[in-house]
Amino acid sequence: MITAGARRARPGGAAVEFSELTGGFAGLLGLRLDEATAERVVITWDCRPDLHQPYGIQHGGVYSSVVETAGSIGGAIWWGARGRVVGVSNQTDFLRAVREGELTAVATPVHQGRSQQLWQVDITDAEGRLAARGQVRLQNLTPAPPAR
Repeated sequence: MITAGARRARPGGAAVEFSELTGGFAGLLGLRLDEATAERVVITWDCRPDLHQPYGIQHGGVYSSVVETAGSIGGAIWWGARGRVVGVSNQTDFLRAVREGELTAVATPVHQGRSQQLWQVDITDAEGRLAARGQVRLQNLTPAPPAR
């Protein structure tokens, strides 16, 4: 499991810092990485006005971004030192309007193969009701062989 201060090996021996997994765009969204393994990723965040769409509810782009982030973290952990993973498809359904409160995303692998992975992500509100569900397909990349 990845927790604050944790590191994971990157190809070539360099480490990925926890802050790299939750910084940048994920940091702007206020995502908190609560659990991360090759079999399960849990992310929480607060639904807040600056993440609303014009009708005062959580913007669907946030849900799609969380699906991509959660699946990619789990996929990267599973793929490990073999290379990197990149998203190639993200399909997210918005099921319940949320105006405020904490949201939780739980990502689990559906398929982890030689060239691709498929992760499902369920997003629930503070009462445990399903607010969105998505899946992200990841391409497993390996370093290119050295040129001759």
